[in-house]
Order: sequence, then C-alpha cells, then structure tokens
Amino acid sequence: MDIQKIKTLGQLKASGYKSKSIKDEVRENLITKIKSGDNSYEGILGFEDTVIPDLERALLSRHNILLLGLRGQAKTRIARLTTGLLDDHIPIITGSDLNDDPFNPISTSALDILAKHGDDTPISWVSAEDRYVEKLATPDVSIADLIGDVDPIKAATLKLPYSDPRVIHHGLIPRSHRSIFVLNELPDLQPRIQVALFNILQEGDMQIRGFKLRLPLDVIFIFTANPEDYTNRGSIITPLKDRIESQILTHYPTSIDIAKKITAQEALIVPEVKEKIVVPELIKTLLETIVFEARKSDLIDEKSGVSARLSISAMENLYSSIERRMLLNGEETGVARMSDLWGIIPSITGKVELVYEGEQEGPYSVALSLMTAAIRKMFLERFEHPDRSVKLGEKDPYGTLRAWFGASNEVNIPNDIDQANYAKMLEAIPGIEKVLKTRALNKEHKHLHMEFLLHGLAEMEAISKNVVNQSLKFSDPLAGMLNDLDN
Repeated sequence: MDIQKIKTLGQLKASGYKSKSIKDEVRENLITKIKSGDNSYEGILGFEDTVIPDLERALLSRHNILLLGLRGQAKTRIARLTTGLLDDHIPIITGSDLNDDPFNPISTSALDILAKHGDDTPISWVSAEDRYVEKLATPDVSIADLIGDVDPIKAATLKLPYSDPRVIHHGLIPRSHRSIFVLNELPDLQPRIQVALFNILQEGDMQIRGFKLRLPLDVIFIFTANPEDYTNRGSIITPLKDRIESQILTHYPTSIDIAKKITAQEALIVPEVKEKIVVPELIKTLLETIVFEARKSDLIDEKSGVSARLSISAMENLYSSIERRMLLNGEETGVARMSDLWGIIPSITGKVELVYEGEQEGPYSVALSLMTAAIRKMFLERFEHPDRSVKLGEKDPYGTLRAWFGASNEVNIPNDIDQANYAKMLEAIPGIEKVLKTRALNKEHKHLHMEFLLHGLAEMEAISKNVVNQSLKFSDPLAGMLNDLDN
C-alpha cells in the first residue's frame, strides 16, 4: 500500500504504521546501510577512515553532534547529507504547528484537532528534505528566533492570558520537531542564547518570558564550529558543550590525490568548456600543491585555515584563463600551461588570512611565493637539483640549456600566445627535449613539461624569470649582468 494515500488517523492505525523517534529512525536506517555496504555520505571524500566512522558511531548512539573544524572542511555538507538517513516520508497531523506525530502529539493545536476529529483527524506526509532546518548563528540571533516568544496580537485576538500556551509563537527549534536542526558557527551565538539551549538539549523544557512550557521535542541537533581556541569571535560555553554528546573533528584532505578528487567533484565548469580543454595531471597536482603549501606557510594564519574552496575556485579560474586565451586566438581546443596559473592568483588572495609578516609582503607577493614553493617541490620530485652534478663532478644534464642561456639567449613567452607559436618557441630551445627524454613524462603534453622545466630551473636559480608586459622572460642572470657592463 502507498502510505501517502493514507489521509486520516483511522486509516493510519489500520495500516499498522508505527511511529518512532527521529534518532531511532536514523539509527535503524544507518544500520541497514552499513549492513548493505551503502555509503551514507556520498561525495564526502577523504573522511572514510576518520570523520565518517565517528559520525556513524554518534548516530548509532543517538547523540547530538558538534562538528568541529576549520572553514572549508565539509561540515555543513555532512549535516545536509544526514537527511539521507531519514525515512522518505512521515505522517503529521494536518494543520498542527510542530509536525506533530498523530500517535504522540505535543502542540496545543494538534491536541485540539485530535480532540475534535478523533479517527477522522486529517493526516499529511512530510518528506525527508522538508525535515531539515538550518540556521547560521550570528550575534543578533535572539531567543525568540530559536525558541519562541509570546505573541501579543494572538493573545489579544483570542482573548487569552499570556500564560496560555496557545499565545506562543514557536521559534525554529520547536518547529524542527521530528527533524534535523543544524546551527552553523555555534561560537558566534551569544552566551546568554547558548544558555537557553541547555534544557532543550537535556530535558526538552522551554521557558519563554517566565512561562515554563514542557515540550518533549524530538530533534537531532547538529552544531558546527571552528575550534574555539582558534576564533576571536566567541566560544562555546562549557555547560552547553557538555550537553552535546559527540564532538567530531574534521580535517583538510591528507593527500594530493584526495584533494584532486574533491576539486574535480566540486568545481563548476561549463560542460562545453570542459569538453574543449585538457588540464594535465601535472597542472592539477601543482594547483593542489599550492594549496598544501598555503596551509603550512608562515605568512598565512594557520588558525584561520585555508579552505578547500581555494582549490575549487582556482580550478574554475584556471579553466577560464585557458578559455580566454582560446577566444583571443580563435582556437577550438586548449591545453593548460604554466602561465595559466597566474590566472588563479585572485582565488588565492581572496581566500587566505595573512599574519603580520604576510600583510607586509602583500597578498599578491604571498600568492607568488606559494607558487614558487610548489614549483620547487614538484621540480625536485621530477628532476635532479641543478647543483647536484656540479657538486659530484658528474655530467650536467642541463649543460646544453645552461650554455645556451649563458650565451645571452632568452625566451619570452606571452601569456596569451597561440598554441602553434607556443610550441615553436619551446622546441627552439637547444637541449630542452633531451632533458625530458630521460624522464618518464607524458609525451602528449611535452610542451607543458618543457615550460615546467624552465620554471623549475628558474625557481632553483639556475636561470632567471621575470614578468615583462604580460609575458614571462627566461634568461641567464649573469649573462644579462655582463651585457650591462659591456654597455
């Protein structure tokens, strides 16, 4: 029988339907998913062995939850996905204020309807998506917003005293009865408002303007917060934290591979653009390495964190940089280049909090220093250090390249140069292909690897790199100095 065809309390009783608390409901559905091997949190990557097991244990324990972690660690996404553990639909008394269970009503309106209609009480069905309530905690959030207040207009209209529960306007939490209630950024909530949550979490009591109202609310509370020691905005008061049974720590991706999967999943790239553009693994890895370098940089406030949104925004900007170049040159397809990474700088400068030393350097310089660190790291993973052969007295693998640059030759690569001239310019550099042949690199993207080699040598100070009029110039710094002396 299609349960949504049930329209009255009498029909619901005849169907054999049994109501249960939301925590039991989530627990039973989670047990079913675990037994069948289904992923309860599809799309949450990198938490399979850390956060997700803790979360499942908390839900099996019927706990309220505090997700504690820095910004951009999927805390709100996790909370929203928890609706996947709810039943598809549940019955409520039609017209009730608080999603009242037909078998266990708690609001005055539901009790009145039930008393009037008996088994003919009308029943409605609420979907899982409609049983999710989310509120961002801000300093101006009031007790009336969360819990409720006396409505003087209702009292006057109904000619009722303020002590009558029928004059109460219920806040978000009572209206989340039989639902998941999420309060984001809990430390931002004023301490006096946090105090008001004590009894709701523990006993289900509410006190509004001195009028104590007993409502056995059936709610799963999920709170999110940055670690309280890390925030200057506020903190979670200890008695409230004590009443939240499970505190679960989130974290950033622990590997480049996981970070790349998250970025690929979350970046919003226009499909027709994605079909025409190739971003090689080298660039994807480099982009994520920049983010990893940012998280350990002394110039960036580690307590503020570096959100995963940085790499997502950077990837979107990277595609747009390539698309713009294609449009300028009338090209139908494009491949990412090293110079395209300059297009992600706005994504970096807008998403990092600098310490004093970083502020002195400036956001743009900090972004460039992160790119430099990432290129150096990846260069040494793929190529020999330029000084190694000199120290060991071995043949210099970069000898031909060094000699060519040492003869006052230089390469000037405009950011928006077309693909044909880009390839021609790189292939004209003596010795560059020879270096690549000794490495197991993707031959499909040899021009990218040529450019990466130049950038790597520049960051290792074997050659110099300068930005000149929207182009990158590679040269030998010593040869340039000698030319200046000759002049």
